[in-house]
Parts: sequence; structure tokens; C-alpha cells
Amino acid sequence: MILVVGDVMDDVVVRPRGDVAADSDTPSDIESRPGGSGANVAAWLGHLGAPVRFAARVASADVARHAAALAACGVDARLQGDEDAPTGRVVVIAGRDTRAMFTDRGASARLTELSEALLHGITWLHVSGYQLFAPASRTAALALARVAAEHGIGRSVDPNSESFLRALGAGVFLDATDGFELCFANAEEADVLGGREALVRRYEVAAVKRGRAGAVLHRRDAPPLEVPGEAADAVDPTGAGDAFAAGFLAARLRGEDDAACARAAVRAAAAVVTRAGGRPA
Repeated sequence: MILVVGDVMDDVVVRPRGDVAADSDTPSDIESRPGGSGANVAAWLGHLGAPVRFAARVASADVARHAAALAACGVDARLQGDEDAPTGRVVVIAGRDTRAMFTDRGASARLTELSEALLHGITWLHVSGYQLFAPASRTAALALARVAAEHGIGRSVDPNSESFLRALGAGVFLDATDGFELCFANAEEADVLGGREALVRRYEVAAVKRGRAGAVLHRRDAPPLEVPGEAADAVDPTGAGDAFAAGFLAARLRGEDDAACARAAVRAAAAVVTRAGGRPA
């Protein structure tokens, strides 16, 4: 079973039907959907048939709603309720290949109670990088990751946000996750972290996501492995990186090699961009 520690968000996805009219109205398609990078990864893992547990924090009033949405995807959701903070929210302005996100992490940034019992029966731990951008949740996530390592549980991380990563500092992120076996990063995040040389010093494998171009897998003492993208009628890129991580981890859980894992990751990412929002249909 894979344990994902991450965030749950309420997404408002806005898809303008044409050019944005500054200081006026722009006809748009607007949908409200459950989201959050960690929750999306967990949902896609469950959808792909991988046993998955998920730990996060939401407003107390939203625990049942979000737990039910995750359970529908096959996720064992362990959600903390927060009486004082709202569930995280993000407004996504989505184009075919680009997006802008306006983020209020709310209760997600207050995830501080991660019991070692969450690791019972777990063979892999995936940490959403968003949990590393707030001091309290970073302390909790890294403490659990250290216990996981002591028990021989593999660990992966996704930086998730170029802008938050720059604000935190590449050195802080790399030091915090030094020794994790696997890092998922998009091309911009990989550049912030110092490129291939810096990544393979810290991680056994770094999977660099390149959107339509596919991905490049960097493993220590091995040449880069390039995997082409898959054609997709893109509607909304939200969640593509999350589906990529889930596809890779699900294939790894099945014992597949690097190339097969990367192909499964690219295939999952291509599937998610054909619909609005970051979760399985």
C-alpha cells in the first residue's frame, strides 16, 4: 500500500471561452471540483488499482464530503478536521496548455498530526511538496518520512510549485528531502533545484515532466531515459503532474522497470488533461 501525505483543496476551474477582456466580462466555463495535489495523486492511484491511504487536513465541516469523494476513487482517506481554518481553496484559470492558480492553502498548511500508525502496512510514502512550504506541516511530514526510512519504506516527493519552491529556497527543499529515493519535478522545478547533477546527488531517480514532450528519467550512473508524450485533446492541464506521479508509482508497485513506469506515468498524465479538474472522471 502507498501512503500519500498531502493537501485537499476545493478547486474552482475557470476556462475562458476566448481572449480575456481586461476590466470587463469574459464568457467562461466555471466548475467547482475537489482537488489538491496530494489528494489528486491518491485518487489517481486508487483509480489505477493501487492500494492507497491518504492523510490530509480540511475544515471539520468538510471531512465527510472530501472523504466520500476520495473513497469513491478507492482511497483510504484519513482526514483531520480543523475547527478554525477553512478547507484550502484555489482558483484555476485554465487554458489548453497553461494555467494560473490563485491559492489559499487554508487547513492544509496546518497538517501537524501524523501518527506513525499511518505507516502500518505501507510499502511506499509519497509526500506532496506543498506540505514542505509551511513550517508546521514540513516538520510533521519530514518526521513521518524519517520513521518511514527507518522501517525500510521507500519515499518520493513532488516539489509541486515553482513559485513556492523559489520562495522556500532550493537548498532548503533539497536538504529536507535528501535521501528520498524518487523526485517528480516539472522542467521549471528541476531547473530551480539545479538540474540533473543536483537531482541525482540527492535522489536515486528524478523524473522530470515535460508536458506534451513527455518526460526524462534521470537515474544515478545511467544515461537519461527519454519517454515521448502521448497525444491528447487537452482541455485543462490541472492535475497532469499528479496523475503522472500516480501512474509511475502504480507501475512501480507492480514491479515494472523504469521505462515501463515512465510510460505509465505519461499515459496517465495524457488522460487527465482531456477533462476539467485534476481527478479521475
